[in-house]
Amino acid sequence: MNQFVDALGKACPMPVILAKKEIDAGNTSFVVAVDNEVAVENLKRLAESQNYQASVETKDGNFHVTFVGDGAAAPVCEESNKPKNWALFVGKDFIGDGSEELGNSLMTMFFYTLAESNDAPRYILFMNSGVKLPVENDQVVEHLKTLQEKGSEILVCGTCLKFFNIADNLKIGTVSNMYDISERMHMADKVITL
Repeated sequence: MNQFVDALGKACPMPVILAKKEIDAGNTSFVVAVDNEVAVENLKRLAESQNYQASVETKDGNFHVTFVGDGAAAPVCEESNKPKNWALFVGKDFIGDGSEELGNSLMTMFFYTLAESNDAPRYILFMNSGVKLPVENDQVVEHLKTLQEKGSEILVCGTCLKFFNIADNLKIGTVSNMYDISERMHMADKVITL
C-alpha cells in the first residue's frame, strides 16, 4: 500500500518538502494529497528531478499525486556533493517588491525551507531592517535555531538593532558589526543576498 501524505491546505513549499522527505526516506511509492494546481505542478517537477514518475488523480475536488520510483537517487554532479561554505546576507525583513505583507510571508517560508534542507549556510548575516527577523518574527527565530544547530553562525548588526530601538530584544544570534559581517562575506565561497 502507498504511503499517504496529507498536504491539503498546506502552503508552498510544504507539499514539496513533505514529498522530498518521503523520497529521502527511501519510499518508492507514495501519494501526496494537495488542493491546488500549483502544488501539483511543483510536485511533478520534484518527481522528475528525483527520477520518480508522477501521476495525478482528482478526488473530491482535490488532487492526489502518486510518486513511483525505484529508490535510486537522481544523478548528482560531483561538485554538489562537496561541503559548501556560503553566506546568506539578509538586508530587509521581506522578500521582493510589491506587497510587504506577501514579502514577509515569503521570508518566513524561505527560512522554513532553508531549515528543512541539508545545505545550511555557514553564515547568516542580518543588516538594516533584516535585523527585525531574529527579534520580531517568532517563526523565523525557530527556523534560525534549527539552522544554528546545523552549524550556521548568525551575526546581527548592532548599529541596525539600535537604529530600530530593538537591541534589547534579540532572540537569537550574536550582536555584531560591519567589520565582522564583511569578514564573513569575504570568508564565504559565495554570498546570497535577500
